[in-house]
This record gives sequence, structure tokens and C-alpha cells, in this order.
Amino acid sequence: MSAGLLGLLDDVAALARLAAASIDDVGAAAGRATAKAAGVVIDDTAVTPQYVHGVTAERELPIVKKIAWGSIRNKLLIILPIALILSEWAPWALTPILMVGGAYLAFEGTHKILGWFHKHEDHEVPAVVKGEQSEKSVISGAIRTDLILSAEIMVIALNEVADSSFWFRLGALIVVAIIITVVVYGVVGLIVKMDDVGLLLAQRESSGSRRVGRALVEGMPKLLGAISVIGTIAMLWVGGHILLVGLDELGWHALYGWVHGIEEAIHGAVPGMGAVLAWLFNTLCSAILGLVVGGVVVGVMHLLPRRKRAAPEETTDAAPAEQA
Repeated sequence: MSAGLLGLLDDVAALARLAAASIDDVGAAAGRATAKAAGVVIDDTAVTPQYVHGVTAERELPIVKKIAWGSIRNKLLIILPIALILSEWAPWALTPILMVGGAYLAFEGTHKILGWFHKHEDHEVPAVVKGEQSEKSVISGAIRTDLILSAEIMVIALNEVADSSFWFRLGALIVVAIIITVVVYGVVGLIVKMDDVGLLLAQRESSGSRRVGRALVEGMPKLLGAISVIGTIAMLWVGGHILLVGLDELGWHALYGWVHGIEEAIHGAVPGMGAVLAWLFNTLCSAILGLVVGGVVVGVMHLLPRRKRAAPEETTDAAPAEQA
């Protein structure tokens, strides 16, 4: 019996070592996948603070928390199941779905840029002042934008572990979803509360602390304003890049080939700074494509309501004529 017990313990220990090794492998794969998606993670971090720009201090963290919970739901309950199902049975559908999301990001970014030139007083009032319904609208808008960014992050991560088993992919993507959400919204929470930290430092006795505190209090509104602009540009960049790569994957190689060819030429022509300049060129081209596509979508979205309003008017005008 003791020999059987020892054999059982050996089997359990072997299974435990195998499980630990599998966890290590999942963790390593998740780390590689997260690194691959780092660019989009940075964009996500830049985009989100704009949704709490102008919100009163006591509502900042609650709004960030609600967006973070929406983000984790996006990743685990929507994107993860769809991505795994499509990767198993319809991998060809991932690119068109991502391109629809890219067009939406381009639309959002272009719409915000147009808003800079056509400001209305209503847009200047923080959501929390306009009421609970407006705050909910801001949060839902942030979660919709996060859905697109999260989808690209998860698809990039999925591509990194595409050759692994289903359960390995599932474990790695869950780890990626949790880590990225914690990192992004942890950083966002720190950014939006730095002015409060500055206020606390400004009230201390140490002159050095007071100087740092005053600098934070004075600088954070400007930083948040700058992040809001960066986040808008990031929408165009990410949306345009999704469309650029998607067109190439669907067989329309001309535009991507032209951008990639010049990018490679820049990379080789400028020693030291070539990689940075090549990246900037690709980013600029992606942003321009995003702006063009976003402008088209904005135009279509503005024409549709006019047609809907015109239809009842035509009906109303036609009714008296028929009666006559």
C-alpha cells in the first residue's frame, strides 16, 4: 500500500510540475503577445484620459473604474470568444471585422478633430455637470472605443500564439486581457489623479514638496489637454493602420507596398535615426488614411439624418396635393 501511495504521490508531483511548466509557458507566451501589442496599448492609454477631461475630481476615478470594467468585459466576454471561434473555423473573417473597427476609430478621430473647429458651448460643459445621462453616454463611448483597441490587441496576441492548442491560446489571451487592462487603466488612474497628489504636496511644509506640488497642479490640466489631442490622433493612426494592413491582407497590395517600400528606403538611408523616421512615416501615412476614411464616414453619417428628415417633409407636402 505504501508503495502504491508513493507511486500516486510521484504521479501527482509529475502532474504538478507539468502544470507549473504549462503555466510558465502561458505566462511567457502572454508576455511575448503583450510586447507585440505594446504600440496599441500605448494608444489605448493615450485615448482614455480624454473621456475624463473636464470632469470634477470626485468623479474621475469612478468613471475610469467603470470604463475599466467595461474594458475587461469587452476582452473576456466579447472579443475572446469571438476571436477563438473565428480562429478555429473562420480565420478569414478576422481581418474584415478588424477593418470595420478601424473605420469606426477613424470616424471617431475625424469627428473629434472637426469638433475642434466647430466648438459649441454644450461641448465645453463637463459630462458630470450636464447630468448622469450624459456621464453614462461618455462612459459608453469610451467603452465602444476600447472595444476596437482591445480587439486589435487581442488579435495581435492571438497571432503570437496561433500555432498553440486551443486551451493554451485561451489561457494566454486571458492573461493578456487582465494584464493589459490593469496596466492601461492603472496608468490612466494615476494620470487623472496626479493633480490631487500635487495639491497634497503643495500643502506640505517642505519647500521642495510645495514646488513639486504646485508644478503638478499647474501642469496636469495642460498634460490632460495634450493627452486628449494625442488620443484623438492615435485614433486616426491606429484606425488607419488597421485599414492599411487589412487592405494588404485582402489582396490590395498597392497602397501598403508603396508605404512599406518608402519606409524601408528611409530605414536604410538614415543611419541611427532610420528606424524612428521610418516609423514616423508609416504613422503619418496611417493617420492620413484614417483621416480620409473618417471624413468619408462622417460625411455619410451626416447625410443619412438629412435624408430621414427630408422624407417626412416630402410626405407632408404630397398629402395636401392629393387632397386637392
